[in-house]
Amino acid sequence: MIFLTASLVAAEQYDLVITGGRVMDPETQYDAVANVGIRNGRIIAITQETIHGSAAIDARGLVVAPGFIDTHFHALDGLSVRLAARDGVTTGMDLELGAYNVAQWYAEKENRWPLNYGTTASQEVTRMLVHDPEIKIEGPVDATRVFELRAESEKDGVIGWSETRSSLEQMNQVTAMLDEQLRLGALGVGSTVGYARRGISSYEMFEAQRAAARYGRLTSVHTRFHSMNKTPTEATLAFAEIYTNASLLNAPLLMAHNNDYGWREIEEKLQLAREQGHNMWSEYYPYDSASTSIGSEFLRPAMIEDAMGLNYEDILFDPIQDKFLSTADYKKVVAEDPGRTVIIFNPARKQWLPNWLEAPHMTVAADSMWCNLSWDASYDEYQGHPRTAGSHGKVLAMAREQGVPLMTTLAQMSYLPAKHLGDTGIEAMKIRGRLQLGMVADITIFHPGKVKDNATYQRGEQGRPTTDIPYVIVNGKTVIKESRFQHGVWAGKPIRFAVEAAGRFVPATFDN
Repeated sequence: MIFLTASLVAAEQYDLVITGGRVMDPETQYDAVANVGIRNGRIIAITQETIHGSAAIDARGLVVAPGFIDTHFHALDGLSVRLAARDGVTTGMDLELGAYNVAQWYAEKENRWPLNYGTTASQEVTRMLVHDPEIKIEGPVDATRVFELRAESEKDGVIGWSETRSSLEQMNQVTAMLDEQLRLGALGVGSTVGYARRGISSYEMFEAQRAAARYGRLTSVHTRFHSMNKTPTEATLAFAEIYTNASLLNAPLLMAHNNDYGWREIEEKLQLAREQGHNMWSEYYPYDSASTSIGSEFLRPAMIEDAMGLNYEDILFDPIQDKFLSTADYKKVVAEDPGRTVIIFNPARKQWLPNWLEAPHMTVAADSMWCNLSWDASYDEYQGHPRTAGSHGKVLAMAREQGVPLMTTLAQMSYLPAKHLGDTGIEAMKIRGRLQLGMVADITIFHPGKVKDNATYQRGEQGRPTTDIPYVIVNGKTVIKESRFQHGVWAGKPIRFAVEAAGRFVPATFDN
């Protein structure tokens, strides 16, 4: 770690100083009590010398860490973003579902967003445009609208985006639209093929990954057989599909939420891939449950009862009704409100979860959900999975209880996602995820012995914020101050690639 000399430090005046905290940097392994000086959104000093600034944070007894970077961030409404900020997140990017009309998506958040933001090009929404022409899509579309659009696609009796296989012409239409979003700066391609396993052919999946690879960008994938545990539709086979494509294309790969059946095998293979020079990694969130819309294909009886051998009463929780659903309840809700968010429990995750806390290159990504409520909504209005409010606090608490080194946890939350994304060429990620001189001042300050999640599955408690993260700083501006969200501090910056003058689309010439 490089220090400024005492004479230079004394002469400096900073916009913000953080004094007396335990400064930790996962890349260099620096770990010492020091003072941090920030000016113009950058870290200018890390020193034991006394420093002064226009504003100061007394961090005695607290950890001063790189801000948490979340690569699976659907929390794109006011209340959900506030919850994420309280959970220590400084950068939230939806790399799995992604968005459509990405130029407008970015433009809408410019100088209006508290956290750094980014998105991939959405394979799901582009398929809707091709296979569900009855749906009128105008303006940017992201996760906050997708459940509504899924429900709309069912009204004609054919869920085109999910169930209809593309002809050669249609496949090229989808790939061309993905290419245009990449040209406009999307971070890669986001694939929810797990929701369209009957519609997306293996070759269409390859073409989607190839579209991103032409730009050297990643594909983030919710795999075809995610969570399935019976041959011949095992989750590990679905990983083999996307790994093979990425390997042949020499392209980056993010395995979305690898926290279910087959995770050990997948992690072993990812490690081998990294040893061979591939930029591939995975995510987890620290819960024994998942969340999606009740109308999703993999919640149908043929999947839950037949393919997985489970009962609705044991696994399917409705956060709105605050109860587990029977098969009859499921059929009623799915007919009346197919876009409703529900929670699905998997008891096996409880025994797996402690292993994820130290798994190499597994990163913490909340898969945070949205509730479409305003910046002024109260926390008890949130209805949905508690992972939106508590993922990072829960990981910190669990790691503390199990004796996991704090530096390991911080690497999972900040440095590793920044490194892997930076290695794809995202310049903004090369200067984040580290607490070093010259880096962007995205900083999360927390009490290491007390920080914990508080959200539960019970109605009214699903949005209880994480506690003992009193300060969150984004680009040098304090977004969380004394545990309070600072309304109107629009500190977020776009995480994206530069717009290119011409696209790189090459049409496929055959269809398997």
